Amino acid sequence: MAGASWAVAGRGEVVWSALYGAATVVVPTALLARGMSRVTRLSEVKANVAAFNFMFWEFLKIGVSVAMLAAAAKVVPDLSWPAMLITLVVCMKMNWLALLWQGRMTTTRS
Repeated sequence: MAGASWAVAGRGEVVWSALYGAATVVVPTALLARGMSRVTRLSEVKANVAAFNFMFWEFLKIGVSVAMLAAAAKVVPDLSWPAMLITLVVCMKMNWLALLWQGRMTTTRS
């Protein structure tokens, strides 16, 4: 997306805005994945503990995302909101494409 925004706009602030939009999705998702992988390593995780841990890490992910969006104007000089938000939406949709791709790969191997 950063390369596409450079090709379309040709301005550095648009590229940095797109990169920050991608980071707003990737960093909190990586935090969630790290937290959940730590939980699954525990022996004998009960269902209610697993549900609580998932909710905790999901709320933390949402909080970090909101904090990053709130800080965007101060972190990125000359922020391009359209570039950041379009990249943010595209990165969020990549999760669905990855799930679809994984499902397609599983059904073709069967």
